[in-house]
Amino acid sequence: MLQFVIAVLAGISGQVVAAFFNVPSIVFLLIFGILLGGDGLDWLHPQSLGLGLEVIVALSVALILFEGGLNLELRQLSTVSGSLRNLVTLGTLITLLGGGMAAHWLGEFPWAIAFLYAALVVVTGPTVISPLMKQVQVDRQVSSLLEGEGVLIDPVGAILAVVVLDVILNGNAAPLSVASGLLLRLGIGGGIGALGGWLLGQFLKQAKFLSEGQKNLVVLAGVWGLFGLAQSIRSESGLMTVVLAGLVLRASSIPDERLLRRFKEQLTILAVSILFVLLAADLSLASLFALGWGAGLTVLALMFIVRPLNVAVCTWNSGLNWRQKLFMCWVAPRGIVSASVASLFAILLTQRGISGGEAIKALVFLTILSTVFLQGLTARWVAEWLDITSKQATGAVIVGCNPLSLLIGRMFQERGESVVLIDTDLAACKLAEQEGLRAIASSALDTDVLEQAGLGRVGTFLALTSNGQVNQVLAQRAAEEFQPPRVLAVVPGDLSQESEPVAIATSAASSSTTSPTSPKVQPAFVPKMPLKTWNRYLDDRDVRLGETVLQEPILVEQQVHLATLIADGKLMPLLVERDGQLQVASTEVLQEGDRLLYLWHNPKSKMLKRLGGSNPNARLMPERIAEVETLPQPSVEIEQLLSKSIAAAPVAEEVEGDRPDSTVPDAVPDAVPDPTPDAISSEPKSETSQAAADALTSGIAPEDVSEASVS
Repeated sequence: MLQFVIAVLAGISGQVVAAFFNVPSIVFLLIFGILLGGDGLDWLHPQSLGLGLEVIVALSVALILFEGGLNLELRQLSTVSGSLRNLVTLGTLITLLGGGMAAHWLGEFPWAIAFLYAALVVVTGPTVISPLMKQVQVDRQVSSLLEGEGVLIDPVGAILAVVVLDVILNGNAAPLSVASGLLLRLGIGGGIGALGGWLLGQFLKQAKFLSEGQKNLVVLAGVWGLFGLAQSIRSESGLMTVVLAGLVLRASSIPDERLLRRFKEQLTILAVSILFVLLAADLSLASLFALGWGAGLTVLALMFIVRPLNVAVCTWNSGLNWRQKLFMCWVAPRGIVSASVASLFAILLTQRGISGGEAIKALVFLTILSTVFLQGLTARWVAEWLDITSKQATGAVIVGCNPLSLLIGRMFQERGESVVLIDTDLAACKLAEQEGLRAIASSALDTDVLEQAGLGRVGTFLALTSNGQVNQVLAQRAAEEFQPPRVLAVVPGDLSQESEPVAIATSAASSSTTSPTSPKVQPAFVPKMPLKTWNRYLDDRDVRLGETVLQEPILVEQQVHLATLIADGKLMPLLVERDGQLQVASTEVLQEGDRLLYLWHNPKSKMLKRLGGSNPNARLMPERIAEVETLPQPSVEIEQLLSKSIAAAPVAEEVEGDRPDSTVPDAVPDAVPDPTPDAISSEPKSETSQAAADALTSGIAPEDVSEASVS
């Protein structure tokens, strides 16, 4: 019992330290395991667990592979299906042959032991690759391919290793029997996994009487039950069973699937932590040094010859560029499946009196250590050097189907980014689909709907309904549950005064409860957005889509001019292109080099529209608008105010002002927390210069100008 407790404490400690230093957790798990093992402090003796170690390893690996299958999304894999198929089939053969020849010629292992080693290192580690992809954030095509390879090749490699071991233990076997043994295990495992996963999904859909916790335990018991059934029919077929069960269960769209995956992820982290510590503690450092230089050359050949050849052949006709392929050549860390199967094989070979068991285990661990330390710790630098990092995730999920959201969605889509709109109005969703946009007719308050929309993968969440309070609730939930990089909510300008305390409280709660790494909910476009007004402008075709680029030496003048136009209700910022990334405009201060896309109010009478022959179906295209590009000469008053604001950088004050033609009541304040009652001035400021200077302190959005002046 004490051995198990020490392993748990060391494993969780390794996870915490790795998270602190932002490195793959396997690095510290291996270090802690070796330090606590027989060659270190001598606190851990995994062999004292006896058969319990084999049971722990088998059930943990089954859970890890099931979680990997559960996290794979078939829609993502379909974009790289050809390359993925090649890596799992042809790539396995290339690694088996190349690794076997390297181990024999360089490591001087007998052919049988050499090919057993190659079969063990055919697999890549999903428990290493998945966290690594989250840290490095390469483009989605590469990460999907690497993660899919890591999960799907694990059972294939493990079964292949068992077949090779059977050949070693039972003497020379006919090639036909070897192939039939491999296919039989894959077939039995795949059949049981697919059927069991489907039955499990149907049961969870019908079992309304089960609580969330009970459903999680039912799935856990079901996975281990399917694994045990497959193992009893044919040894090592259970690994394919759990992977297929996870894939089928994910495709079944069961209720609360996201919560199930979170529960399984926590169990997987615990299992990986315990396994790596126990297996590393059982490793003899003397056996590593006894391998000699030939073992090191074998590992280098596997990394720098076999893997690049594998990737080159398997991705020959793919759409990957040379940078993406080179990154895939470099990133192929081995993980828990290689370590666990090698440890079990070493025990079995020793029991049968066959030499080489400890040597092959040491060589496998040398491969794990080399690939994890060299590839895992340098993956970020290599990705940045190759310029394939996705600094910010792309795509958007937009709640609300209205003219403005359709326009924004189309502009995202025209850049090749995924866009999903959500609305409870079926007719509005059909209009969006007619525009070529994907729309879901459901409530965005349902987290399963947000999951279906792919919010966990996109870069922007935008709540764009006419209800400001609903927008804030949706944005807050999206930030807490899915944590996309950018979360924005529209605060319509027609909210009542009674909504103000709610908005301020929600914003304060957001800033106080959200962790520093969580995205901050920002007001979209301007703090008090006259949404209905601009939607009406779009319906009446009273707008033009403009673009402008901010540049020195006129950057400050451009900021003031834009703020003035927004204050006058003539211009509404929509999107900002910065460093090649398209973002929804917010109250952030525009920077040099930013490309701003905006709506320009261009009212025309119906007679002029008919005379002009305007096409009601014509799409808005970005254009340079003279009224925006031509900068007025700043007055002395504006220059003085600008110099004061730049020198003192004061916090923007909220000003309540009314104009005679204002028909819109006061709006909910900006979602950015602050204004105290003392900071609110009741004196109206109607001069354009004053409005522009005030607006500059909060970006291009004139936060301190009344809603009436905007609309």
